[in-house]
Amino acid sequence: MRISMTAIVVVVIFAIVLFGAKRLPGVARSLGQSLRILKSEAKAMRTDGEPAAPPAAPEAVSGGPSEKTVQSAPGASSTARPVTEAEGEGRR
Repeated sequence: MRISMTAIVVVVIFAIVLFGAKRLPGVARSLGQSLRILKSEAKAMRTDGEPAAPPAAPEAVSGGPSEKTVQSAPGASSTARPVTEAEGEGRR
């Protein structure tokens, strides 16, 4: 099935008229997030029956707990900061 360039242009114009030019980026972002969630859930369903991988070897002990850092977003004015234990546990 081949889609012509005319059909694509008609769909884009229809989307702009239906949603408005200001709302299209938000709609596209929501669609992208939904597709990522769907993809991750489909992958989880495929690997659901497989045995778990063996645990990774522990890192070398350096006398204390290893410190993880969070990188700042591109263009952000702040720099990377250390992650506390409470923050690190909530993101799993």
